[in-house]
Amino acid sequence: MAANFNSDNERASLFDSIPLIMFAAAAILAGFVGLIWSADRFVAGAAAFALNFGLTPMLIGLTIVSFGTSAPEILVSLSASLDGSGDIAIGNAIGSNIANIGLVLAVTALIARIPVQKHILKDELPVLLIITAMAGWFLRDAELDRSEGWILLLSLLPAMAYMIWTKQRDLGDSEKAREEEGVEAMSTIAASLSFGGGLILLIISAKTLVWGAQTTAEFFEVNPLIIGLTVLAIGTSLPELAASAVSALRGHHDIALGNIIGSNIFNLLAVMSIPGIIQPLAYDPEVFKRDYLAMAGLTLFLSVIIAFAFLSKNNKPGFGRIAGGLLLLSYGLYCYQLYQDAV
Repeated sequence: MAANFNSDNERASLFDSIPLIMFAAAAILAGFVGLIWSADRFVAGAAAFALNFGLTPMLIGLTIVSFGTSAPEILVSLSASLDGSGDIAIGNAIGSNIANIGLVLAVTALIARIPVQKHILKDELPVLLIITAMAGWFLRDAELDRSEGWILLLSLLPAMAYMIWTKQRDLGDSEKAREEEGVEAMSTIAASLSFGGGLILLIISAKTLVWGAQTTAEFFEVNPLIIGLTVLAIGTSLPELAASAVSALRGHHDIALGNIIGSNIFNLLAVMSIPGIIQPLAYDPEVFKRDYLAMAGLTLFLSVIIAFAFLSKNNKPGFGRIAGGLLLLSYGLYCYQLYQDAV
């Protein structure tokens, strides 16, 4: 909550600080724009580079492109951890998962009915539930140390191997598998420039965004964790929101659910592990009691929605506006609780 200014000196200090907070707001906006654009160029360059060296589009989609959708969160987490703001990084990872389900997936479901494929229920969703439970075990004591960070990060390897295996099992070498992930064609030189330039701008944008968030939190005397859970979480989820909304409007909304589940897995294993590895930290117990439980609750709620879609024995299992509205309402209630805690 912003401080009260009762004297002329305090008011003068406030006015002197206005240029700084305006610059911080501009830094946040510039950081978001830079993250979104540079992540797209980074992924496009990496995918084209890999394709030129013989990797299949499906494998590229499951590795490079999946990593790329979480690149903003990863770079923000890395930058915040190096700057000694691990609470921002933790908040960004958990907040992004909450926003992915309660905002991104909810808005997509409000736009168009989301079909549910059987492999989501039997393959990807169980992996997400197991990883969510493991993250909760590590977060329960309000500390994240290096061993826990490494366990989370190294768990990414078997999780990705399992999802690649299940995807290959379901799609094989069919034409559907080749069309599953579109990869922009580039020459090797163009791909290298896109990859390198995108990576450099990603790093700069992440640093700019974290500085703006830290400055804003200090100015308004708000816990940096809240900034990570809200402003940064929503901002770094913008690529998923834009991609899912556009896909729904174009009739390709069937990819939204898989992308959200994959992104949440990456956030817990690749993003949340970084602050523990770089600079082990103790954080507010509310991270577990409020934020983790909200994330776990939304994940379980989504699981119930997906299971109910199959139990309904509909020829084309899925969910639409009612489920989307309930998810969005849940996210609104969570944000209201954050506001209440902040004031």
